[in-house]
Amino acid sequence: MTSENHGTLKGDAALVMSPSVMNLFPDELIQAGWSKCWSKRENRPYYFNRFTNQSLWEMPVLGQHDVISDPLGLNAAPASGDVVSDTGLGNGQRKRRLSEETPQGPNSFKRPKVDTPVTPTTPTIPISPSTPGTKPWSSSTEDKHAPPPLPAPAPYRPTYVAVTQSCGVLDRVYWDLDVQTNAVIRERAPADYLPPHPEIELQRAQLTTKLRQHYHELCNQREGIEPPRESFNRWLLERKVVDKGCDPLLPSDCDPVISPSMFREVMNDIPIRLSRIKYKEEARKLLFKYAEAAKKMIDSRNATPESRKVVKWNVEDTMNWLRKDHSASKEDYMDRLEHLRKQCGPHVAAVAKDSIEGICTKIYHISAEYVRRIRQAHLNLLKDCNITDGAEAPEVQDRLVYCYPIRLALPSPPQPRVELHFENEIACLRYKGEMVKVNRNYFSKLELLYRYSCIDDPRFEKFLSRVWCLIKRYQVMFGSGVNEGTGLQGALPVPVFEALHKQFGVSFECFASPLNCYFKQFCSAFPDTDGFFGSRGPFLSFSPVSGSFEANPPFCEELMDAMVTHFEELLERSSEPLSFIIFVPEWRDPPTPALIRMESSPFRRHQLTVSAFEHEYRSGSQHICKREDMYYKAVHSTAVIFLQNAAGFAKWEPTPERVQELLGAYRISGRSLASPGPSSTDLQRTKKKKKKKIWE
Repeated sequence: MTSENHGTLKGDAALVMSPSVMNLFPDELIQAGWSKCWSKRENRPYYFNRFTNQSLWEMPVLGQHDVISDPLGLNAAPASGDVVSDTGLGNGQRKRRLSEETPQGPNSFKRPKVDTPVTPTTPTIPISPSTPGTKPWSSSTEDKHAPPPLPAPAPYRPTYVAVTQSCGVLDRVYWDLDVQTNAVIRERAPADYLPPHPEIELQRAQLTTKLRQHYHELCNQREGIEPPRESFNRWLLERKVVDKGCDPLLPSDCDPVISPSMFREVMNDIPIRLSRIKYKEEARKLLFKYAEAAKKMIDSRNATPESRKVVKWNVEDTMNWLRKDHSASKEDYMDRLEHLRKQCGPHVAAVAKDSIEGICTKIYHISAEYVRRIRQAHLNLLKDCNITDGAEAPEVQDRLVYCYPIRLALPSPPQPRVELHFENEIACLRYKGEMVKVNRNYFSKLELLYRYSCIDDPRFEKFLSRVWCLIKRYQVMFGSGVNEGTGLQGALPVPVFEALHKQFGVSFECFASPLNCYFKQFCSAFPDTDGFFGSRGPFLSFSPVSGSFEANPPFCEELMDAMVTHFEELLERSSEPLSFIIFVPEWRDPPTPALIRMESSPFRRHQLTVSAFEHEYRSGSQHICKREDMYYKAVHSTAVIFLQNAAGFAKWEPTPERVQELLGAYRISGRSLASPGPSSTDLQRTKKKKKKKIWE
């Protein structure tokens, strides 16, 4: 409101309430800056705060209408003049207004229909989460001073607005939640995961960070190296493929105990990490360091006499060559390094084997202990809320249904207060001093996904705490390094998704998250936090009978191999139309088992390759990164493979015309971005040559 529409106690006498009315106005509110005013246009009283410039139709309650608890001005009176602000509009009117202002393009967002609009002159009063029924907030003295029986979350009302305007330029929307699913599954019982809670999620985050520190210290102390970049993140992914434990993030029941992924990546950096070389002097220094490190490791470990002899002779020969030949080129140094690695590598690996296995074993056992602590704390919290795991599972009919979000068998406990405020275009959620952030567009996207998918919280009382748990979980999985982990959540460009849906009927993502999904139906890593936002659970536990699917898995070899096994089992069992379009890195030196198996699969109908640096991925940190960092160039070629059964091939055949449309979508993506700029995260996605698994 402008100053001409409201009067204060010292303002225009025509707008100030009568003395008898002002005597009824609480002194506490006057001290906090509130005054009761009269709206000429609406012909009704309202309340104005001279400190915060807030305007409310209802009498304010101390502590409930500050900037943090009501950042969007959801209870605000309309602005001056004939124009009514968005916050005073009902859902239906806000939707119509956005449709008038928003240009319709190929990536424009389609808003859901809302059947109960609210008139602009009748503000909606949020329901108190601590009071049953429909009793609105009370401003009586007894209600103000009565302590609540349980800590209640801050009242929150969704806005259902997924497009924001910044500096006059409309932000692009990177999803289409109006696409309906064609994925059919058999009806399934609710999952037995424990419902998420910020207190437990905070403990899990602290222990996971501590586990990362243990891994860093073990690599430094035992091998004298830094942990390979992203190796801990890929360890989490690889372990969950075989883990039968109860924690959604940390492994606790794996066979084998020693992780092939962690063992391989640490071994690749023994005795030193080999970096990319651009200049001759760098190649010479790297050769010298490798020779020196190999000799030091053989001398300090319990090596056999034969190993000592071979390594010592090759190192001395290399050192003599370095002293004599000063005219060697970069290629000469690199050839000599490769020869030294072939001669000394097996002997160095043999003496480091026990130590690296010890690192893998210790990290696993620490993780299992942390899982035990987390689960015990979680069960105690549920017990204090009178929630037990003794209820019988509801009966499930053996019938085919369209896929639906995963449900939890146990009800959610009361949620604590999570504070929300906005810093420009960033939504900030804080719990006990721990803040998570997400772009405002993506926060609105989470509102929509929650509205579509959640069935136990129609008034959004648990929304903020569940968003906090969701973002915290992915933040912990990514790691704390700059751009760390974002490559694990890279997504396809929007034009590619549009082409997949238009040409091949794709309506489902096999590997996504509520933060990076394009469709509202997807599988993700964490069913307990993601199910409220549309996740169908982990894909390896998801068994569709029919449908067209896109799969862009995290680049973890063990996970990709398990994915192919699951694909072939599903295609073998189903006679209904079933199609999977898979996007994987085309690693050929050496080729990955998953790529070899898909190329020789009887269900392979077509395969194409998109060349390196000629296509892009959407950043895994798209929910928080800047617009100019949204895309990064792929440093490796991508293989696109169509796996389909006979019925799927008949319905979604990859004809030359359809394939050309898909390839054209990649080119459109490249032209639509001025300067995508590769992310440093994906530069380490180039494949290192694998050594022989010497522990077998």
